[in-house]
Amino acid sequence: MATAIKVAELGEGASTQAFLELQGVTKRYGGVTALDGVCLRVERGSIHAVLGENGAGKSTLMKILSGVVTPEEGSIELAGERVALSGPRDALARGIVCVFQELSIVPHLSVAENICLARPPRNGIGLISQRSQHRVAREALRRLGCADHIRTNARCADLPLSKRQLVEIAKAIVQRPRVLILDEATSALTVDDVRKVMCVLKVLRDEGTSILFISHRMHEVDELADTCSVFRSGRHVATFTAGAHGHDEIVRMMIGRPVTQVYPPKPVSHALAAPVLCATGIEWAGQLRGVDVELRPGEIVGLGGLDGQGQRELLLALGGVLSGVRGQIRIGCAERLPRSPREGKRSAYRLAFLSEDRKNEGLILDQSIRQNLSLAALETLGRHGVVAHAEEDQLVKRLVSSLQIKAPDVRARVSTLSGGNQQKVLLGKWLATEPRILLLADPTRGVDVGTKEEIYRLFRKLAAEGMAILLYSSDYDELIGLCDRVLVMYGGKVQSCLSGPSLNEHQIIADSLNLKAAAAPVAWLDMAKETR
Repeated sequence: MATAIKVAELGEGASTQAFLELQGVTKRYGGVTALDGVCLRVERGSIHAVLGENGAGKSTLMKILSGVVTPEEGSIELAGERVALSGPRDALARGIVCVFQELSIVPHLSVAENICLARPPRNGIGLISQRSQHRVAREALRRLGCADHIRTNARCADLPLSKRQLVEIAKAIVQRPRVLILDEATSALTVDDVRKVMCVLKVLRDEGTSILFISHRMHEVDELADTCSVFRSGRHVATFTAGAHGHDEIVRMMIGRPVTQVYPPKPVSHALAAPVLCATGIEWAGQLRGVDVELRPGEIVGLGGLDGQGQRELLLALGGVLSGVRGQIRIGCAERLPRSPREGKRSAYRLAFLSEDRKNEGLILDQSIRQNLSLAALETLGRHGVVAHAEEDQLVKRLVSSLQIKAPDVRARVSTLSGGNQQKVLLGKWLATEPRILLLADPTRGVDVGTKEEIYRLFRKLAAEGMAILLYSSDYDELIGLCDRVLVMYGGKVQSCLSGPSLNEHQIIADSLNLKAAAAPVAWLDMAKETR
C-alpha cells in the first residue's frame, strides 16, 4: 500500500463547519513523535470513530483534547472558537468529557460519590448533599439501563471491572458533554451492557453531542459510527463515511500491510499428553458449582459463556487468589490449589495468572518497564535477597526482544506505553517465571488487530513448547480461532465442551443461553449475535 492515502470525500457534510477541528497538532515525547501534524474535523451531533493500532497516536490525541497533554504545535477550535486548553478542568468547563480505557474511579468511594465527583451537588449552606448525589447517580444509571444491578451506595472497589466501567461512563454522562470522548470505553463491558451503552450514545448524538469513539471491535464501529478516521504511526491517514471501506481495507490502512492470517494454525491433537492440571467438582461461594476442568501440555483451552457465569472466579480459584475453594485438584505434582499467586510460582505448580485489569491488578504504572518485567521473577535473580542486575538486564532484554515490546527505553514508565505494549509487559512479567500453566483473563482487551496477531502467535508458540493455557475471552471469534477446546460456562458450571466442527458461534451462543442446539430459536441466536 502507498505510504499516503487520500482522504475520502464526505459529500455535503465536508463543507459544513466542524464543531471540533484540529489543525497541524503535533506532540513529541523525547525523541518519539506521538502525533505528527494531525488535522481532524468532527461534526456536531455525530459519532466519529478513530481507528488505529496501539501506538498510532489515538490516546495521545484524546489526552490533548481533554486537557491532560499540551501539544507542541497546532491549534484546536471548538464551535468556531480557537481554544488553548490549560488542563482537564478547563476542558470540562468547555464541555469536553473523556472516558479513558484506564479507569479514573476512586475505588474506596461509593458509586454515587464517583459519579458526582467532578461536580458534587450542594445544599443551601454549600455542603455536599448526599441525597442529591444518590438521586443524580440513580438517574445516570437508569439512563444506562443498569440502575437495578448497581447500587449507588456500593463501594466501587467491590464491583467487578465491567460495572466499574459503567460507573465511569455514567460519571461522564452527568456532565452533559458537548464533546464526549470514549477511549476503548466498552472493552471491559459485558455483551448486554455494550448494547445499553450503544443506545445511550445514539440518543446523545441525536441530542447534538459530538462523540469521538475509539474501539478495536469493528462490529461496534459498524453499529455506531457515522464517520471514521484512521491513524497510523502518529499520522492521520484517511477519513471516510462509515461503510465506505471493508474491514480488510481498514486494517491495511491501520497497520500498513495486510493481515494474512490473524490466528495461527492449530495442531492436530493433544490426546497423548498426560494432564498437567486436573480438577473435579470445584466449588466456591455459590459462584462455582461443581466445575470440572482438565488441561494438557500444548493445549489452549478457552472459557466461554455470558459474562458473570463463573469464568473469572474459576481462573482466580486455580491461580490461588480465592480462599475456601473445594474440590479434587491436581496441578503438576501438587494435590491442592496454591494458597497464593506467589506459591503458584513454585516448582510444584509453575502457574501464572494474568488479570484483565492491567492498571489495578497487573502492572505498577509509575514504575519502569524494566521493573515491571522483572518484578515476578526477582526471587530468582541473584542470591540472599540481593538482585543481580546483570541477570536482570539479560532477562529484560530477552523479554523485550521476544515480545517485540515497542519502547524507546526500558527505564521509561510503563504508563507511557500504548495499551498493547502494556499488555506485552504484563505477559512478559509472568513469562519471566517460566510457568507451565498460564491462566489468562481477556488477554487481548483493548488491543489492536496487529498486536493481537503477535499475541496469538506467541500463545501458539508457548503451547508448542509444552505450556498449557486456559483463557477467558468475551470475543467469540477469538475463542473459535485460537482455542483447541472451549468450555462454555453457565450458572457456575461447565455447560459444554466444544471442539472441532462443534466449535462455532451458534453453538457457543446456544450453550451460553442454556438452549438445546437442535431447538435453539434462530431469532434468539441472531439477537445474541447482534448484541456482541
